[in-house]
Amino acid sequence: MDLTGNDAPGCGTGRRRRRPLSVTATVLGKKWHPLIVSVLLEAGALGFNELKERVQGISDKVLSESLDDLEERDLVDRTVIDDKPVRVEYSLTEWGEQLELVVTAMDEWGKRYLDAHGTDPAAD
Repeated sequence: MDLTGNDAPGCGTGRRRRRPLSVTATVLGKKWHPLIVSVLLEAGALGFNELKERVQGISDKVLSESLDDLEERDLVDRTVIDDKPVRVEYSLTEWGEQLELVVTAMDEWGKRYLDAHGTDPAAD
């Protein structure tokens, strides 16, 4: 497996090509994105406040910005529900649902890392 992307078509032709691993890291590389995706994978569609309760430690501002970013990247759908009062629900798109294996692998790797090293590198 060549993670550099050098085996991808178009490499070596002088054109700049985004590497698939780099694209994945860009999409999921923000601190809260994998957690939001994971919660929506587990729970399905959620309102803003329900999502905030499940993603512990995230502020309203950061959750709102993260949801906007995930929506812009076609990973999250925002649906306005015409109740009284009007509600908004967030759910994963087909592209977002495809991240299940990636997010699960990240979680499992993190558990093994913590078991082996006993510390959280984000706490430093």
